[in-house]
Amino acid sequence: MRWAFSDRCGPDRWRDARLLRGRAPRGGPGGLACAETAGSLPAVFSWEPFAKVSAMSESIHDDDPGFGVFHAGELQAHQRYGAARLTRGLAASVRDRLNPRLIAFLKAQPFFFIATANDRGDCDCSYRGRQHAPPNDPEPLLAVPDERTIVFPDYPGNNFFNSIGNLLTNPRIGMLFIDFASATRVRINGTARVIDEVGDYWQDWPSAARLIEVTVQQAYPNCRARIPRLVPTPD
Repeated sequence: MRWAFSDRCGPDRWRDARLLRGRAPRGGPGGLACAETAGSLPAVFSWEPFAKVSAMSESIHDDDPGFGVFHAGELQAHQRYGAARLTRGLAASVRDRLNPRLIAFLKAQPFFFIATANDRGDCDCSYRGRQHAPPNDPEPLLAVPDERTIVFPDYPGNNFFNSIGNLLTNPRIGMLFIDFASATRVRINGTARVIDEVGDYWQDWPSAARLIEVTVQQAYPNCRARIPRLVPTPD
């Protein structure tokens, strides 16, 4: 499978086209995280007005200046770069669980990226993709046993154990999913634990060495700006 540049969304073998339906709101206080970007967006998240989402979001804590989402450095950046008025609305777009459409989106992707750091703060970024041994179909990218849990396999590699080693000393993890065909970007942050036995997932990932189980703490959409349009093409 190769990737080709495209000015339009093309067919994608991994994704149900229904995920591509939906409109983002026009810019201004009525929209969420990518309010400045108009046009078609996948209906992975509900694009609700700030006030409505703020009222129902479990992430909002009125007694916390970061509303349970932003840390001191992020709040400082909001003040420094003129985004302080958006803090509450942005916080409302961050959820602590996965909705059905988002789960379908995650499962449909061919790959994602993870960020980890050790207990000293030394960082690492890693690519995670589907195991594929033709003529068999690609193995599942991940599993979502419930709305707050993601499980994905760790395959034998170069034995550096950069990501695994980091997680053994610091469980925090960031996950970035990008659908280049629809210019959709989703971030998930949480904590992870390494499971040494594949267990019940061996049928899905027969060559996996171990599993990584992520507890979701933050899930939110990201702006589609500057994502190149790519579509998968046959080899």
